[in-house]
Amino acid sequence: MPQRFAVHPILSPVVLASLLALQACGGTDDASAPAVAEGTRTTVALLETTDLHSNVQSYDYFKLAEDKSLGFERIAALIKAARTEFPNSVLLDNGDTIQGTALADYQALVNPIACDQTLAMYKVMSAIGYDGGGIGNHEFNYGLPYLNQVTGSQFVVDGVTSATRCAGPTFPQVLANLTSLKSGNTLFSPYQILTRTLSAKKADGTVVQVPVRIGIIGFTPPTIMAWDKRWLDGKVSTQGLVETAQKYVPEMRAKGADLVVAISHGGLDNSPYMPDMENGNWHLSKVAGIDAMLIGHSHQIFPNANSTVPQFNLPGVDKAKGTVNGVPTVMANFWGKHLGVIKLELAYAGGKWSVDTSKTVVEARSTQNMDKSYVDPDPSVATAITAEHAATIAYVKTPIGSTDFRMSSYFADVGDVSAIQIVNEAQAQYVANYVAANLPQYKSLPVLSVSAPFKSGFGGGNDFTDVAQGNVAINNAADLYLYPNTIYAVKVKGSDIQAWLETAAKRFNQIDPTKPTDQALVGSFPGYNFDIFTSTDLSYEIDVTQPVGSRIRSLSYKGAPIEINAEFIVATNNYRASGGGGFPGLDGSKTIYASPDANRDVLIAYIKAAKNLTRVADGSARSWHFTKVATAGRVTFKSAPGQLALAQSVGLTNVSVVNADDGSGKLLADYAIDLSR
Repeated sequence: MPQRFAVHPILSPVVLASLLALQACGGTDDASAPAVAEGTRTTVALLETTDLHSNVQSYDYFKLAEDKSLGFERIAALIKAARTEFPNSVLLDNGDTIQGTALADYQALVNPIACDQTLAMYKVMSAIGYDGGGIGNHEFNYGLPYLNQVTGSQFVVDGVTSATRCAGPTFPQVLANLTSLKSGNTLFSPYQILTRTLSAKKADGTVVQVPVRIGIIGFTPPTIMAWDKRWLDGKVSTQGLVETAQKYVPEMRAKGADLVVAISHGGLDNSPYMPDMENGNWHLSKVAGIDAMLIGHSHQIFPNANSTVPQFNLPGVDKAKGTVNGVPTVMANFWGKHLGVIKLELAYAGGKWSVDTSKTVVEARSTQNMDKSYVDPDPSVATAITAEHAATIAYVKTPIGSTDFRMSSYFADVGDVSAIQIVNEAQAQYVANYVAANLPQYKSLPVLSVSAPFKSGFGGGNDFTDVAQGNVAINNAADLYLYPNTIYAVKVKGSDIQAWLETAAKRFNQIDPTKPTDQALVGSFPGYNFDIFTSTDLSYEIDVTQPVGSRIRSLSYKGAPIEINAEFIVATNNYRASGGGGFPGLDGSKTIYASPDANRDVLIAYIKAAKNLTRVADGSARSWHFTKVATAGRVTFKSAPGQLALAQSVGLTNVSVVNADDGSGKLLADYAIDLSR
């Protein structure tokens, strides 16, 4: 029988340590292993999950409701089905695993788990029997001490005490391009070589059991040094994907790896290679000796023959077959929506295994069936985290205030600020108070704030912020501010604000007013980078008929054109202030205050103090409008269906419904906006 493909119980830290030690020994030849006959063939399937973001169950903690479109409990069902189909299989995770839901925040920040407890996400992954995992960028959001604890590691790095190895996953985790400045070594093992006994057939058809050594090597985006600078600066350093792979892949081969699988948390970018590039996997694929790549980070599906995503339409990328420069590659979406599968057929000849590339099959399997229903969840997953799930729900129901208006992001792309203004108010007040008390040299400067519609429909019609009129609870604050960022304050000039807004305006496609056919207003620029001011002192227009970089018009402060050298303080988050999103000049050098306090906690405190939020005071300060222009055809955008009355209630009377169902199966509708009004 193949090794370790059955569900097994959670192991104790002591047994875990022994298991990991045994797995790490896979790189040496086993003299007792049976000889493999020439002409023997076998098939192995690499199964990938990526960007699970702690979506253990099919549940939305913000809405306190089931969401069948996501959740590890449904992926678990696909995993079990795939293992039946492919008795020889290896299950690997790509990272961005431990952050992303209220459950994750509860275990990390609200009621931190003890050393002898296993994180809910890792508990269910271990129970189903993962063979290995990588480390994504969001693993670092809670800091190195926390990551050290929950992964059962013993980092040798400043600020981390590792005298005791805590409970962690029962599978090895690999990361090759992050090293400790203290020790000079990688924090995690750069790679592991897993020896698996697989069913195979000799040339005469006889079924035999053969050993195959599968090497896994992990990579994370080097840009974590900017995104989580507060946790990583002065403690660790990152290295580029290509040079790291060139160092370790030959070493893995020399230690007996028959296959080398790169678990790289990033997407594809064929721009000139830079060691610090965010999505370096196009270049990584060209490193000799890599047999397959498991990628992620971009929250996309690959392969997908119909994909219009730019990174999947690059030279050398076959979006139908699932190869990048000839290397089989899969990206399994996000939040437990898909399972990646790479089926490799191996042939033994000349004393070694090689991949028969003519028989490789790559696919991303959806948890959604053809009839739009979803696969049934694996019931063991929910059972395993009953206590953690219940505790999280109790926590997020804690009331903190009330609102007389609905706060939503359904129409944030076209001007509704109801879910954004309250965040900006909280951030601005927090920074203003800190400056007044601690930074007297800046007390004369105006304090502004930006925030973005973090949930803007990328994941479908359920992926919008929606806080109902009435009581406001902690889950609503988490809905308003999705990420565990901390507040940063930057000192900028008027010219910087102009550049900031020009970058945010990349959210929109360039509209040709003479074109008679429909044009999509919103492009692929992420909603979480569509930064918006909501100040009565600041106003500006966005002219979507102009090219990127020339769209912000009539930018004024207190009724007068903004002066390019006038100085302002802007409250934002650590991600943006440290370079996240690639906004000009925001590289950490303009930060005047790096707060230890989370934006969400500041928001919760602000709502508690305000008690009663009103639309007049907290939900209607729209700083921007589209420049008016008549268009020959319709300008369209997508949002959840059935929300037209909401648009009209916030003053967006120039919005209309085009299609109640856009046909994508994502619970989205097509709307139009009349830019002449």
